[in-house]
Amino acid sequence: MTASSEVPSSFRSSAIRPGPLALIRIGVTETLSRRRLIAYLIRADLKKTGADTLLGNLWWVLDPLLQMLVYYVLVGIILGRGRYEDYPLFIFTAILPWKWFTETIQGGTGSVLTAERLIKQIYFPKLVLPLAASASSVVSFAFGLLPLIALMLLAYPTRITPWLLLIPVVAVVQAAFGLSIAIAVGAINVFYRDIGNISRHVLRFWFYLSPTLYSVEDIHTIAKGNALIKRWYELNPFTHILGSYRNLIYYGTAPDWVGLGAVFVVALVLLALAILLFKRVEPTFAKVL
Repeated sequence: MTASSEVPSSFRSSAIRPGPLALIRIGVTETLSRRRLIAYLIRADLKKTGADTLLGNLWWVLDPLLQMLVYYVLVGIILGRGRYEDYPLFIFTAILPWKWFTETIQGGTGSVLTAERLIKQIYFPKLVLPLAASASSVVSFAFGLLPLIALMLLAYPTRITPWLLLIPVVAVVQAAFGLSIAIAVGAINVFYRDIGNISRHVLRFWFYLSPTLYSVEDIHTIAKGNALIKRWYELNPFTHILGSYRNLIYYGTAPDWVGLGAVFVVALVLLALAILLFKRVEPTFAKVL
C-alpha cells in the first residue's frame, strides 16, 4: 500500500485543496460517521487496560486513593503543611481529575503509533484513534468517581451538597481541553517519538504548578510578590478546572463560572486547531510509520 492510498479522494486531486475550515469540518463529520468504530476502540482499550494487570480497572479505584495517602503522609504529616480541614478529601478532589488528564494525554500520545498495522492495512479517519483513547479515559474517570463517593459517604458526609451534581459540567470543560492536547500530541508523536517522554516530565511539572496540594487562595498569596508566577496561574487552565472541582466537592460552593467559561472557549479553539493539524499531516502517517 502506498501513502497516496491513505489520502481521501478529496485530497488526491491537486486542484482540490481543502482550506482550514473545510479540513476541520471534514475531520468532525468523518469522526461522527465512525461512531461504531469509536465504540469498538473504546471497548478494546478498556478491555486491554483491564487485562494488563491482576486487578485490572480496579486500579482506577485504588490508584487515586494510594496517591492521596502518599501526599497526605508527606505533606500533611511529615511536612506539617496539611493545614486544611479534611485534608485527604482536599487532595483527592485534585488527584482524581489530574489522573484523568494524565491518562488522556498519555493515551492520545501513543494512539496513532500503536495502530500502525491497522493504518497500513486499511483506510479510515485516523482522528478516531486519539478520540477513542480520550473517551476511554472518560469512562475510567467515571469509574474512579466511586472511591470519591465512598470517601464522602463514609468519612465526610457533611461535605455532601447538591453542588456535586455539577461535576459533569466541569468534566465537560476538562474533556474538551484534554482532547485538544491529545489530538495534537498524537499527530506530532508520529514524527517526533520523544513526545511521549517529554510529556511525562511536563505533566509532572504541571501537576506541582497547579492547585493540587494547595488551594487557589494560596496561589494569590504566593503570586503577590512574583508577577511571573501570578501570570502563570492566571493562564493555567487547571487553576480554574481544579479550583472548580474543589469548590463543588470540598467547599460545597459554586464553581468558577468565569474561569470555566474562558477555559472552555480556549479549549474549543485549541480543539479546532488540533483537528486542523491532525488532518494536515494525516495523509503521511502510513508513509512515516
